[in-house]
Amino acid sequence: MRVLMFGWEFPPHNSGGLGVACKGIVTGLAQEGVDVIFVLPQLMDTGDALKDVRFADPHTPLTGDAASLYNPYLSPIRWRAVRLRGGKQRGFPSIPGTSLIDRVVWYALRAAEIAKDDDFDVIHAHDWLTYPAGLAAKEVSGKPLVVHVHATEFDRTGNGQPNREVYEIEKAGMYAADQVICVSEFTRQSVISHYGVDPAKVTVVHNAGEPPLDAAEAPFCIAELKAAEKKIVLFVGRLTLQKGPDWFVKVARRIANERPDTHFVVAGSGDMEGQMRREVREAGLDGKFAFAGFLRDGQLAAAYRLADVYLMPSVSEPFGLTALEAMSHGLPSVVSRQSGVAEVIRHCFKADFWDVDATASKILAVLNYPALKETLRQEGRRDAQRSGWRDTGRKLRNLYDSVVSRTGGK
Repeated sequence: MRVLMFGWEFPPHNSGGLGVACKGIVTGLAQEGVDVIFVLPQLMDTGDALKDVRFADPHTPLTGDAASLYNPYLSPIRWRAVRLRGGKQRGFPSIPGTSLIDRVVWYALRAAEIAKDDDFDVIHAHDWLTYPAGLAAKEVSGKPLVVHVHATEFDRTGNGQPNREVYEIEKAGMYAADQVICVSEFTRQSVISHYGVDPAKVTVVHNAGEPPLDAAEAPFCIAELKAAEKKIVLFVGRLTLQKGPDWFVKVARRIANERPDTHFVVAGSGDMEGQMRREVREAGLDGKFAFAGFLRDGQLAAAYRLADVYLMPSVSEPFGLTALEAMSHGLPSVVSRQSGVAEVIRHCFKADFWDVDATASKILAVLNYPALKETLRQEGRRDAQRSGWRDTGRKLRNLYDSVVSRTGGK
């Protein structure tokens, strides 16, 4: 089985969970004997993780401000703002057009060229940014197309008003696909209800957990709090509407009233950071919050191990890999019921993102009762490590076989 796979990011050059999931999927498929040709929209070093990588863009590797152009979580409007603000003086490569949609279309044109020259059995496209590439490859090759839904436009807007262009691209990809994979039943129901996709071709393949990483030196703000014997509640994720950073502040205010020794660490960045900082000041919590920025690998592992509770207050979370990461490091967790990860983990607390009192009460219970904390720590770790990416790879391999058999490979 050989798969032509289109992705938009890949560790260590990732902005969030999409790249992490792609790496896990590729690793799991390799363990199941599947050969993957992974196509990225720009040149980057993927280390030893990928043996066969193609690039739709021949430009040199991107760093710093230029790399932000390729952030898969930028809205089309914010893409244009970043592009225009950067200009040629920032060293951006020449890109046709100034919108994210332009970039997506250009990627699709290059994908068609790649598809003409390679031999493969099935096409696999991750999220809306690569759906046009998948469609182009399908048209050129006649091979079956699988699209993978890691998030929808409704998730990214917190179930608000979706960007119409993005919605139409998502819908076109799902309709043309021979199979649609969703990362959770939560997402599957959204795909069926919001996009009108035939339920018979929508399958759930959950993401997987990974073994805990070795911890590096902890960020100073976290190490300092731990040395002072403060309790730490941790948030990890993009500071965007979807992830509920404003709800994190509301919960923090409630907890601070009950446990003044509790501090709150935010690991992440995003367009809501300014608003979040204002809300922290207005709540009188300046001295209780630490913004650690985007953490990777060993530093993130250290944050997980030093914190007392992890909170994922997402408004609409298709899966939520950070919850599995936290639990694999032995960190008791409270997760939003509006998430896919809530379907696969048992030994954690779950609450509606909007129920501030219930969420705060569960966190306080972990802080106040050491025996409860220890139980969640031990059982949660087992929960998070119950399945790995090889299990995901096996499910995908079976799905590919089914699709190829059903379509006759075309």
